[in-house]
Amino acid sequence: MRKLSVGIIDLVAKAPTKAFWSRVMSPNFASIMPQVIGTWCEQAGHEVSLVCYTGRESLLEELPEKVDILFISAFTHAAHLAYALSNLFRSRGAVTVIGGPHARCYPDDAKRHFDYVLGFTDETLILDVLRDCTRHRPEGICLSAGQHPKHLPGVEQRWRFVQQTLRKAPFFKIVPLISSLGCPYSCGFCIDSSVPYQPLDVDMIKHDLRFLLGKLDRPHIGWHDPSYGVRFDDCMDAIEEAVPPGRIDFIAETTLSLLSEPRVKRLKRNGFKALLPGIESWYDLGNKSRTSKITGMEKVKQISEHVNMILRHIPYVQTNFIFGLDIDNGPEPFRLTKRFMDLTPGAFPAYSLMSAFGQAAPLNLEYQRANRILPFPFHFLDNNGAMNVRPLNYAWPEFYDHIIDVTRHSFSRRMILRRFAATGAWIPRWLNVVRAISSEGFGRIRYFEQVRQRLDSDRQFRRFFEQETTEIPGFFIQRIRRALGPFWEWLPDGALHHNPNAYLESAEKQEKLRYSDPAYCARSSS
Repeated sequence: MRKLSVGIIDLVAKAPTKAFWSRVMSPNFASIMPQVIGTWCEQAGHEVSLVCYTGRESLLEELPEKVDILFISAFTHAAHLAYALSNLFRSRGAVTVIGGPHARCYPDDAKRHFDYVLGFTDETLILDVLRDCTRHRPEGICLSAGQHPKHLPGVEQRWRFVQQTLRKAPFFKIVPLISSLGCPYSCGFCIDSSVPYQPLDVDMIKHDLRFLLGKLDRPHIGWHDPSYGVRFDDCMDAIEEAVPPGRIDFIAETTLSLLSEPRVKRLKRNGFKALLPGIESWYDLGNKSRTSKITGMEKVKQISEHVNMILRHIPYVQTNFIFGLDIDNGPEPFRLTKRFMDLTPGAFPAYSLMSAFGQAAPLNLEYQRANRILPFPFHFLDNNGAMNVRPLNYAWPEFYDHIIDVTRHSFSRRMILRRFAATGAWIPRWLNVVRAISSEGFGRIRYFEQVRQRLDSDRQFRRFFEQETTEIPGFFIQRIRRALGPFWEWLPDGALHHNPNAYLESAEKQEKLRYSDPAYCARSSS
C-alpha cells in the first residue's frame, strides 16, 4: 500500500462561530472515532493531519492543501458543512469519506457527495478504504462492518490527537473516554436502540486512567458511553484500582435507574462531578428511571426526589427531556416539566424536540409510512432547530406556544437565580448561568419566537410545516447561508434538499427483492 496523505475532520461545530460558549466548550465535545481512525492510519504507515473543528479555526489553514484522502465525521446538523468540504477537497483531487451519525442515518443522501459512506467502522474497513482509495462518482459506495469494533486504541495510542484538541480549550479541558458501545435500552427514537450493548476491555480503561494521571495534573474525563455505568461495579472497581482519591474528575451520561443513593455516594467518592440522566417523558420511557408503572405528577414528584438526592452528592446534574412524543397531548407535559423545575431548581434542563434521523431507528419507518416527516434542511436537525416529525396531537402554533412557555419558565431570571442558589459548587453555578443566557436559553427562546411568529404571518412558511409544499422557506435558507459563510459557495447543487422518506423506500425495495428471491419463497412456503 502506498503512503497516503490523510486528512481527518471532526465536525464538532456545524458552521463558523464566534460564540463564547463554543470557544469555552466545543473542544471538549471532540469525538473518539476520528482519533481512532487517525491512529489506525498512522499505524498503517500513512501521514495524518486531524482537525477537531470547533467553529473558530480556519479549516483551510489547519489542513494541508493537498491530501489524498479526507475523512469527515459529522452529526446530521453539520452535514451541509461536510458536503461543502467534500466538494472543496474533491476539487483539489482528494477522495472523500464520511462517517459518524449522519452517515449511518442518511447514507443514500451522503453518497451523492462522498466517495465512501461508512456505517459501523472497524480497522479492517478503514484499511480496505485506504487500499482502494478510489473515486466513486457520481455516486459513492456505502460500506459497513458487521458490528462495532471489539477493541479501540487507548488514549495513549491516540494521545497526539487528544493533546492537540485539548490545547484549543481555554479553561475546561475534557478528555473523551469510552467503556462500552451500543445500549441495553430500546428507546424507539435512538440510533443505538437496536445496537447490542458491548462492554470494552476493563484493563484498557485502567491503563488509560493511569496514563492520563502521568500526563495531566488533574484530568477531567467525559465518558462517551450512551449509558455509562451499566456495568457499574466493573467500571467503579477499575477507577478505584487505577485512580487515587481526588485525582480525576468525571462526567457521565447515565440513567436514573442506575443511580441508587449508595451508587451515587460511590460516584462522589471517585470524583464524579456531573451526571446527565435522561427523563425524556412524563408518560413513557419509564424503564430508564424505574418509573415504568407511574406517570404524570406522581412521576414528577418521584423523579424530583431522586434528582435532588443526586444533587446532594454530585454538584452538576443535567436532566434531558423530549417534547413532541406521540404520547404527549395538551399542555400537561409542559406543565409537569415546569413543576419539576420548581421542585428541582438545581438541575439544568436540556430540551429536545422529537426528531427522526433518517434510518437511525426502526420507529422512523412508522413516521414515514404515516407521511409525518418534513424535509427540513439538515442544518436544523440538531434536536432544537426543527422538529421534523409532524406532531400527532398538536397543531404547530399550539406546539410552539408550549415550547416557548416552558423554555421561558426554565430560563427566567427567577429560575436562573434559584438554580444559582441551589448549586453548591462555584464552576457549576456559573456554567448554568452561561448556558442559560447564551444559545441554550435566551438564544433558543428568541429563535422559537421567530418561528412562532412566522407560522402566523408567513403563508409559505406555514405551508411547509403543514406539508403542503416541499419548498424550503427563505427564513431557513438565509440562516444556512449566513452560518456557512465562506463555505456556502462550496455547497453542492441540491445539497439543501433530501428525500425524507428514503429509509422507507429503501426498506420496501429490500422487501421486494426478498420476495423475488426463489430461495426466500421456498423457505416461506415450507
